[in-house]
Amino acid sequence: MSENRETPEERRERMRQKELKNPSSSIHGSNLSDLVGGMGWKGTGILIAVVTLGFIIYVGFFR
Repeated sequence: MSENRETPEERRERMRQKELKNPSSSIHGSNLSDLVGGMGWKGTGILIAVVTLGFIIYVGFFR
């Protein structure tokens, strides 16, 4: 596939895969942006909802 015809998501994934093969080129390790970038907006929304719900349950039971 030509680089000009890649979507931005495909380009990010290709660069991420290249970085995983050569981890010494990475300034930072794996982080939240890697997780969120791979999931898409629906997965990110579900993750935020689950974390928020977990926090509400924690506050309700342990305070």
